[in-house]
Amino acid sequence: MSAPSSRRGLGSPDPPAGRRPTAPGPVRSGMTWGARLLVGALVMVLAVVGVTALRVWQVARVDDQRPADAVVVLGAAQYNGEPSAVLAARLKHAEQLWRDGIAPRIITVGGGATGDRYTEAEASRDWLIEQGVPSTAVEAVPEGADTLRSLEAVAATAQERGWESALLVSDPWHSLRARTMARDAGLEAWTSPTRSGPIVQTRETQLRYIYRETGALLFYELTHASVDTAGSGQG
Repeated sequence: MSAPSSRRGLGSPDPPAGRRPTAPGPVRSGMTWGARLLVGALVMVLAVVGVTALRVWQVARVDDQRPADAVVVLGAAQYNGEPSAVLAARLKHAEQLWRDGIAPRIITVGGGATGDRYTEAEASRDWLIEQGVPSTAVEAVPEGADTLRSLEAVAATAQERGWESALLVSDPWHSLRARTMARDAGLEAWTSPTRSGPIVQTRETQLRYIYRETGALLFYELTHASVDTAGSGQG
């Protein structure tokens, strides 16, 4: 009688004697821990930048005007006492806020470059007086080559005069950073941005300033220093 034969599938020869089949090893993803950390850090940075840009855009859309001790006009370029188009747009808005009774006074700010006959604050004050705002209702604080230094000077003046609150007038994209700096300096601050002027005319310009302000705000929050852009009014 013959021995029973084992049945195997075709093409499956018996393994060599003394050898056992090995199980397949784990599949490797191909990404090291260092690479994963790098990707994670990049995602976090992009998230922070994205959230900051969204905040800049959101605050730019808000006109938070309310009664205050003073309307503060942030400086921009002036040419021999004549406000630039950017500065003139801010001043017109501040004048209207004053006429609407939002605040009893307007504070103009901004220093001057070497050789200038006028500071930004002085050119702004003179322009408002020419429009019929009484000189007793306008005060120039001609200090600061950037937003931070100007607002610190305004905060010091407010403390001397016994003022506590301020309504800041600038361009929309500048609002969040200016408000943050003013509050850090001790002012109870809100923003009422101008809706006219060259900075708000085209979508390309708006996107460029949102991009710029996002970087400038992150820089300030990290260092509590200002981006040095003297004459722009947005340093």
